[in-house]
Amino acid sequence: NSTCAGLAMCSPHQFQLRVWFEFFVYNNISICSNGMIHFGESFRTHMVEAILLGIAQDGGRPQAGCNKSCCTGLSADQTSYPTSLGIISPSEVHLIDVTRNLASQLQFMDGKLPTHVWLTHAHFGHVDGLGQFGREIINAKDLKLHISKSMHMLLNNTPQWKLMLDQGVFSVNEIVSKTALTQEGFSITPILVPHRAELSDMHAFVIRGPNKALLYLPDHDTWQETLELHQCNDLREWFIQLKIDIALIDGTFWSGDELSGRNQDKVPHPPITQTLDMLGFKRQGDPDVIFIHLNHTNPVYDQWGEEHTQVVEMGWKIGKQGMKFEL
Repeated sequence: NSTCAGLAMCSPHQFQLRVWFEFFVYNNISICSNGMIHFGESFRTHMVEAILLGIAQDGGRPQAGCNKSCCTGLSADQTSYPTSLGIISPSEVHLIDVTRNLASQLQFMDGKLPTHVWLTHAHFGHVDGLGQFGREIINAKDLKLHISKSMHMLLNNTPQWKLMLDQGVFSVNEIVSKTALTQEGFSITPILVPHRAELSDMHAFVIRGPNKALLYLPDHDTWQETLELHQCNDLREWFIQLKIDIALIDGTFWSGDELSGRNQDKVPHPPITQTLDMLGFKRQGDPDVIFIHLNHTNPVYDQWGEEHTQVVEMGWKIGKQGMKFEL
């Protein structure tokens, strides 16, 4: 019995505190049938939560122009939005990368509009929803836009985006690699990584909450270049350096020869098979590695296929839209 052995042993003040505590526990915490503790709504409002809003490469799935089996006859639950990440704190909503499917992706966050937007880089699928914050649709004002210096220059040199800046849609904050920015209950640290820089540089983000830290790395060219830039010998050393618990990483292609009729070297991404070779089976202390930014051709979309099975049997995961991570 967790109550006092006798009320005479408790002062009125202590007794009142105990009543309030037990009322809070009763209304906010329950034990599920599997023994897991479930926290109620008022408790969750004080937590930081990241939500995976899409798992596909820039073109989504199905992808325009593709008439192969990977894109035809898909059911609604087989459709994938381009990769994007939402972060919810008690009174703020952060969005990393803005896709053309913004309206649908916001439903994963109960339709809440972002108070902050962060961009990894300028490639199409990561920015093509940016215009929806303008007067024609959301009509945002002074929306905090966190971008690199080169991305800021691109916005100023692109008429459509320059107009939005002039109209006060965005309030720009320039980010710097490895400089943490404190937000409401968490921090975000940009991490420069090598990726095709035709338009802008590329930054991954580490989101560090009260209890866990998450790496969001949807794109980069090669592990060799990324690890060399950060002076690490292998993948695990980099993960340790970043002090992360969850890694959402580039899984664009399964293999190095996945694209038929195209030179895959012109769209470099480390294939999942290479990442698996580098990591091997999951070890104690490893972060949860989850592959995202999947090209429509990637066979891991088939959860019953041998490629998906191999990833899971090695202890890793394939991203799913709507996945939530309490940080």
